[in-house]
Amino acid sequence: MRKTFLLITLLFTFFSIELFAAKNLYLSYKKIPSNVYKNQKFEVVVKALVTTNNFTNLTSSFSESSNITLLNPNSSWKKISNDTYENSYYFKVKSGNFRLPDIEVKLWSGDSLIDISQLSSTPIRYSDIGNGDDRFSNIIADNILLKAYKTKQYNNKEALTIIDIDAQNSNLEDFKLKNIEEQGISNIKEWEGTQNLVYYFVTPIYQKNLIFTYYNSMTKSFKDVKIPLILQNELVSTQTDLNPNDSTFEKYKKVAAIIVFILFLLLFIWKRKKWLLLLVVITFVVAVLYNLPNQKGIVKQDSFVYILPTKNSTIFFKVDKEEKVEILQRKNGFIKILGVDNGFIGWIKEESFGTN
Repeated sequence: MRKTFLLITLLFTFFSIELFAAKNLYLSYKKIPSNVYKNQKFEVVVKALVTTNNFTNLTSSFSESSNITLLNPNSSWKKISNDTYENSYYFKVKSGNFRLPDIEVKLWSGDSLIDISQLSSTPIRYSDIGNGDDRFSNIIADNILLKAYKTKQYNNKEALTIIDIDAQNSNLEDFKLKNIEEQGISNIKEWEGTQNLVYYFVTPIYQKNLIFTYYNSMTKSFKDVKIPLILQNELVSTQTDLNPNDSTFEKYKKVAAIIVFILFLLLFIWKRKKWLLLLVVITFVVAVLYNLPNQKGIVKQDSFVYILPTKNSTIFFKVDKEEKVEILQRKNGFIKILGVDNGFIGWIKEESFGTN
């Protein structure tokens, strides 16, 4: 009986050692937040301990998550030391009822599976911030840097401002200014935890500054960012005349064309010369052309309105519905337009123009 017990104990110990030795992959959380905020982009760092050198790669899969977005599911594993690998996953949540996914990592040698390890979800507290703050821009970041800003006249009553912002570990894609109707993203880029945002917004021409706040995740406090709205002496469009129809020179040309036509008509009635009749016809055609009303049409939905008629011009805004417009000018494949209902002026590509 005693020999049998010793034999069983030895066999159990042997197989336990073999089983332990067969395990080649161990997972753990290296970094995980204890608390996250609405719309915050947060990082979870997973550490993998690999006890064999005979493998080719690690792959990850995710399951059992809810109300959470994984922003980089295809992130690659990075070697930290001889047997340690790490991967940084970025998540975003919209509401408090969320669950971090379970993470499964597989260890491969070519097409052969060596080992599998799972990392179970862990609870994270959730907070909703900025409620009732009219200046809160929805941004949570380690830091924000206002790199540049520029304000130009948009129409007789409004000014257009374009800002250039850098932010670390942020959600700049959610940036929005409250109590401003016309605004939007012109461009957004991201690299190695830093985001860059080019954003436009329209304010009353008399407004001299704008302040928005963001939540600093390092200091755990709200920070103000002040944008001076310094109106420059250049108008949007060709940076000369905002609306050619309103310029004094254009008005003089129209009146002069009519006066020249009338003079030649009176001269023809007086002299009755045939060559004067030709001049009367020519000046009549010129006067009619100068004084014809602008062609009207629409800007197609989802079209972009630009500052200048160039490929690299800054985008004013994106038209979210069809807009009735007048054509002011054509140049380089672009059309200069005047909004019939709201008076905006800018350039669109020819393919963005349509007829009623």
